[in-house]
Amino acid sequence: QVQLVESGGGSVQAGGSLRLSCVASGYTFRRNSMAWFRQAPGKEREGVAFIYPYVGLTNYADSTKGRFAISQDLAKNTVYLQMNSLRPEDTAMYYCAANDGPMYGNIWMKENYKYWGQGTQVTVSS
Repeated sequence: QVQLVESGGGSVQAGGSLRLSCVASGYTFRRNSMAWFRQAPGKEREGVAFIYPYVGLTNYADSTKGRFAISQDLAKNTVYLQMNSLRPEDTAMYYCAANDGPMYGNIWMKENYKYWGQGTQVTVSS
């Protein structure tokens, strides 16, 4: 049974930093595509960062490029999202997502991910 468990959310002031963690279990971690999504109240869930651990491939949404960094620890089956220079508009529930194997479709489409965590809340105040 595949499980994704996020942690690390919290409340920070604008300009601050947070690091989110997603621990995966129940599958071969390094061979599955993973991503971080977020969803603010009243808005669609949007992808913010992507990683394919097998080759270390990463990609970022335009809104997070240069501020967020996704990384992996294969020994711990964990993906991280380092978030710097946080803005109030980054406030959202952040979700970890995974797919079986490499991602051949649009990496920013939530429908392309099979597994989801329960989410961790990030709140950025101005």
